[in-house]
Amino acid sequence: MSEQVAVEQFAISDWVKNLAAIREHDFTLENVQDYIVHHAIRPESLGEYLFFSKGSYTRNLIFKNEVFECMAICWEVGQFSRIHNHRDQNCWMYTPIGRLKVQNFRVDNRDTSHSTCHLTPTEVYEMDAAHPAYVNPLEPVHQVLNLPEFNQRAVSIHVYSKPFDMCEVYYRDKGTYADVPLHYTSEYGRLHPDEKLL
Repeated sequence: MSEQVAVEQFAISDWVKNLAAIREHDFTLENVQDYIVHHAIRPESLGEYLFFSKGSYTRNLIFKNEVFECMAICWEVGQFSRIHNHRDQNCWMYTPIGRLKVQNFRVDNRDTSHSTCHLTPTEVYEMDAAHPAYVNPLEPVHQVLNLPEFNQRAVSIHVYSKPFDMCEVYYRDKGTYADVPLHYTSEYGRLHPDEKLL
């Protein structure tokens, strides 16, 4: 995790445009993390992508091409993701609004024939506007939480390279895992017609 504070601020449209200008073979874990550390997003520029729901956190697509996708994930107080992976793709996370906790897990005793495994909690850290993060490729299973004690909504910007539409979700209490399809709550500022925000 970097302790450096971003030195330039951009509207989300320009922030993404600059990301898209990085050539595919240069779109590495280190290069993108360096970009995110030094380039902040002006929170007020995110307005059209922010959809909150009392029922669940929301996934709001901002940009997508063959190299990466960028989305705003909106978290009400107390909401959290399921424990999941990213299909061996790189992921960078930046939290321009609020604060989030990330809990990593080590996967042991994986039995692919029965879809069972054992999860052991490992590294834990917090993200806010001054502390972006990335998913460790050596330990990619994690959970993101907007803890009740944070007492505020949060918005995290996620960059995935390459895009993916399914991930493994881990059910720690049962010791099992399964493939789960992913969907967007909104795309390019437009709420998906099947979505009903609570």
